[in-house]
Amino acid sequence: MTWVTDFAAGNKDQKDLLGGKGANLAEMTNLGLPVPPGFTISTEACRAYLAEGGDPEGLQDEIAEQLAALETAMGRRLGDEADPLLVSVRSGAKFSMPGMMETVLNVGLNDASVRGLAARSNDERFAYDSYRRLVQMFGGTVMGVESEHFHDALDALKTERGTEADLDLDADDLRGLVETFKAIIREHTGHDFPQDPRQQLDQAIHAVFNSWNTDRAVLYRRQERIPEDLGTAVNVQAMVFGNGGMTSGSGVAFTRDPASGDQGVYGDYLQNAQGEDVVAGIRNTVSLADFAQVDRKSHDELLAIMATLENHYRDMCDIEFTVEDGKLWMLQTRVGKRTPEAAFRIAIHMVDEGLIDMDEAVRRVTGAQLASLMFPRFDATAERTLLAKGMNASPGAAVGRAVFDWRTAVEWAERGEDVILVRKETSPEDLHGMVVAQGILTSRGGKTSHAAVVARGMGRTCVCGAEALDVDTKSGQFTVRGGVTVREGDVISIDGSTGEVFAGAVPVTPSAVVRHFEGEEVVGDPLVDAVARIVAHADSTRRLMVRTNADTADDAARARRFGAQGIGLCRTEHMFLGDRRQLVEDLIVAEDAAGQTEALAALGPLQRGDFEEILTAMDGLPVTIRLIDPPLHEFLPDITDLSVSLALADTKGHRKKHERKLLDAVQRLHEQNPMLGLRGVRLGIVIPGLFEMQARAILEAAAACVRRGGDPRPEIMVPLVGSVRELDLIRGRIEQVADEVQADLGQEIDYKVGTMIELPRAALTADEIARSAQFFSFGTNDLTQMTWGFSRDDVEAAFFSTYIEHGVFGISPFETLDVEGVGQLVRTAAERGRAANPDLHLGVCGEHGGDPHSIHFFDEVGLDYVSCSPFRVPIARLEAARAHLMKG
Repeated sequence: MTWVTDFAAGNKDQKDLLGGKGANLAEMTNLGLPVPPGFTISTEACRAYLAEGGDPEGLQDEIAEQLAALETAMGRRLGDEADPLLVSVRSGAKFSMPGMMETVLNVGLNDASVRGLAARSNDERFAYDSYRRLVQMFGGTVMGVESEHFHDALDALKTERGTEADLDLDADDLRGLVETFKAIIREHTGHDFPQDPRQQLDQAIHAVFNSWNTDRAVLYRRQERIPEDLGTAVNVQAMVFGNGGMTSGSGVAFTRDPASGDQGVYGDYLQNAQGEDVVAGIRNTVSLADFAQVDRKSHDELLAIMATLENHYRDMCDIEFTVEDGKLWMLQTRVGKRTPEAAFRIAIHMVDEGLIDMDEAVRRVTGAQLASLMFPRFDATAERTLLAKGMNASPGAAVGRAVFDWRTAVEWAERGEDVILVRKETSPEDLHGMVVAQGILTSRGGKTSHAAVVARGMGRTCVCGAEALDVDTKSGQFTVRGGVTVREGDVISIDGSTGEVFAGAVPVTPSAVVRHFEGEEVVGDPLVDAVARIVAHADSTRRLMVRTNADTADDAARARRFGAQGIGLCRTEHMFLGDRRQLVEDLIVAEDAAGQTEALAALGPLQRGDFEEILTAMDGLPVTIRLIDPPLHEFLPDITDLSVSLALADTKGHRKKHERKLLDAVQRLHEQNPMLGLRGVRLGIVIPGLFEMQARAILEAAAACVRRGGDPRPEIMVPLVGSVRELDLIRGRIEQVADEVQADLGQEIDYKVGTMIELPRAALTADEIARSAQFFSFGTNDLTQMTWGFSRDDVEAAFFSTYIEHGVFGISPFETLDVEGVGQLVRTAAERGRAANPDLHLGVCGEHGGDPHSIHFFDEVGLDYVSCSPFRVPIARLEAARAHLMKG
């Protein structure tokens, strides 16, 4: 095992071993660019150190060997009293984690060598400025002293000298500041700042190793989905000094604008400064254009190097550099982070410049970046009054009048009002209001709550869990704790990207990208042009088809404009809400078969009309329609509310016959855990006529479309099947209905029957079920709940945050598929199902169908399509192509 690698011995492809910074320093060294020499301690050494609680065997010997070689190359020894070699110690993980881990500069200075540095540089102020920086960084990073103690001491000294600028402090001031800083360390740690240069180096290396597990680094990795077990490399590099006078300085630069993607070089330079000064903003920097006036030679050399690096990496590069007494040194380069807009525009620019091809352009952008470009945004320059902050559950900017129930939302929306639906938490009953609302605001729930999931699916802005709001739905108002009251009709604004809630109307800028996907001609917008070209190429590249989850003709039509290739999930239970709920109540309280038949007869024509509209909107494309799935009691009043109402009526001597029947039905159907009770295929078997009514409505709707010259392609999906016998029973009834409809109408109807795989047993017996099914659609939401053994609605607020904190989840399994568990059931069902039925069509219709990370897995296991909400269809189109291209 080799723990340490000289810069000259590595290359940019060794990021796993050398980290991003070390690999790129090695690459620049090999390109012949002016890089101060040094060496990289590998990520393997970090992992071994963290696992063993100390240096792995041989590490110290290799560091000593590489340090000796560095001293020979530089002609100086670490900490030499006459002419000291000083080094920087910097972190560098495989993936960029800016500001998350540690850096220590000027290692090797002590009370003796600082005098040697002053003599060599003929600049005592520079020497003591470098020394105070070491003591300050070492004290905070290595010895754990709060940085504010050092800042306070520095500010106090500047106040005493009557200045606000560090540069106005002279050598004597800085010499005294070093002693002050050392006293602070002694006071807060009980130890002295170490004078032994090798001890400084070893402790700094260990501090960088340990910084991998700091709270901020762990949190950043969770947010960015960076694996926990990578570790960080450590780069030890000879110091070059930007703080040696006005002919020196430090800067950062980008080869293109990382905000807009515009071509040209962008960056900042600060004279007489080290790198951390530029980032910290202690003084105003100058632009790279102005840098040319300060030091034309270094400026021109820098631009030539930037061009070399961009052409070499074939990407926008982020660069750190230092000028030491007129000599340019390159300290770091990496592929630069950029905004989503810049990502798309830079990719297309580089295609047009011949640096990359369109396949690479698709790989360079992500579905998450495209999603962020599709949401409207608040005008950042507008004035605003913050009321509260919750979770940024679904991005975007929404403005509207606060309403507190779905009926009011629908009523006001129909008269042309923009509304924000405000609830403590939402339920399926709120769907009508959520559909018409500009945004949803709740005081409870998290990023995978009902409100959040549905809002993201519909492309609605949503802020959840705004706990500072006391929501009173009955009175139609919410109160900010300790603040104002917002009443129904008052205008509010919510920012789903930040979780902020504002009073009044904050101006909104619409998304040009969505206007493009809606079919509007957006002329002269370079971002829209870039998105259009990349998504079009993605469509020509991907293997996975992309369908949509849609329950209305409007949603289906919009999804088709967004590029959907069919419907993967039409949830028929959503058709039974609102005014139709009464008909479901009639079915449930029916006292005999005749009553049930009458209720079903009333529902049938309504269902047929719904299906005809949806099949027409998706003419020529497959439409998978799921038979009713949720427990029937969800369509009935709350058991407590109904009991109280009847009790009050009894005290007044009022007789409520219908309500009494309802209560009897609610009590009969009430379940302790309805997720596991009488729902799905079980309803179809237990309640004769229910599924038959739905099948007849679907087939008659298809027949009507055919008579008009259409090409309907209905696929009837039976939910919650766990046994092939269940599917056989329902399929037999559907086929009987189909025979009757075809005989009555005298025409053939093309249809398929399949099932939703959402139970572990179904996945494990997929070979048996496949013999009776023409298609499988994986319902990954319920499959996740059944596999983990918890209900999302019950456990998300209860312990998800704790599980994420302790690393049980890296991310909620309802946001991104649990590949190791749930994913293996999907893989097993796909393999066994296809082995038994080679013609079996496979798709996924759970929320994961629109999640970029999950789509890569679905492509890997060979599914035929993913289905997602209309808003996420373009995202899935792009990510399906990326999944296919990145396999190679």
